[in-house]
Amino acid sequence: MTNPSSEKTGPNATVDIAGLRKFIGDRKLGDPEDLRTENISFGHSNEVHLVHFQGKSWALRRPPRGPLLPTAHDVMREYRVLNALQNTAVPVPRVYAGCDDPSYIGAPFYLMEYMRGDVIRADGKNFATTPERRRAVSQGMIDLLVALQNVDWRAAGLEGFGRPDGYLPRQLKRWVDQLERTIPHTRPLPVMNQVRDWLQAHIPESPPATIVHGDYKLDNVMWNPSDPPKPIAIFDWEMSTIGDPLADLGWLCSYWPDPGDPPTSGSMSTMAPEAGYLTRREMLERYEAKTGRRMTSFPFYQAFAIFKLAIIMEGSYSRFVLGQTDEPLCIQMKERVPALADSAWKVCQAAK
Repeated sequence: MTNPSSEKTGPNATVDIAGLRKFIGDRKLGDPEDLRTENISFGHSNEVHLVHFQGKSWALRRPPRGPLLPTAHDVMREYRVLNALQNTAVPVPRVYAGCDDPSYIGAPFYLMEYMRGDVIRADGKNFATTPERRRAVSQGMIDLLVALQNVDWRAAGLEGFGRPDGYLPRQLKRWVDQLERTIPHTRPLPVMNQVRDWLQAHIPESPPATIVHGDYKLDNVMWNPSDPPKPIAIFDWEMSTIGDPLADLGWLCSYWPDPGDPPTSGSMSTMAPEAGYLTRREMLERYEAKTGRRMTSFPFYQAFAIFKLAIIMEGSYSRFVLGQTDEPLCIQMKERVPALADSAWKVCQAAK
């Protein structure tokens, strides 16, 4: 069995070739004699490695190196939901095999199709170069979310995948607890306490449960840059569950800037509010028209998403304060978190 503590990390992280060959042979997935791998994604999230053999190129996804929390980076959870979505209207990579036995490569992993397409990232270098393309991307993000939420999750084999009853109170408690564990290491955040109190007093009744992606945002979707562009895959399912459908919409909107947003809003958006992109209000109107769900309680979901994002960022800032990292992004959270807290409080105050 591979010893994870002895494995390489970072861009030189490797896969146990002998163990992977044995797995492919045991599962009769082909002849792995000429198998080789290359790392294409690493860091604090799940790693992705390209696996080449017999003229094929597959992707292997495994947890990051080092000690993990019991529920963190659960790649078999990802594998289960991807497998359930194979024959639905939701575009996802084809999955070939999953392995929860760490004796092969030192960690659980799964093998999936290696997708080729474009992802819109913060560098601005992407295919959405015209107002028409940006409008198509905006509409596609809503339509794709609606397609996911239309999946009959029980028929797809996801019974027991999550606990839809009490989803919002449980989620709010989880993130409030996380905030309370974090701020003793950083600084007082009185506005976050105001947001917390407002959220606790305004928890809405959830619509019928659907699949929740958990991190639904622009840079977790891959596109065919055709004209018009079309989404071809949703990635990063490690936070997925069964719960309130508006949670994903709130999260999407927390990353979706409007033209009038101040530059200090703290957003972590991967796109600029250029001409053609729908506004948040237009995104909600399209969602409401497609689903029939009323947006009367949406300020809760929007404020909660920003609140959650601020807590995640404060966790990154705490790592800097504690001397565990000197990453520039973590240092920037000193200003970004208070800006996000202010944004969340404005949403609360504007709610009817």
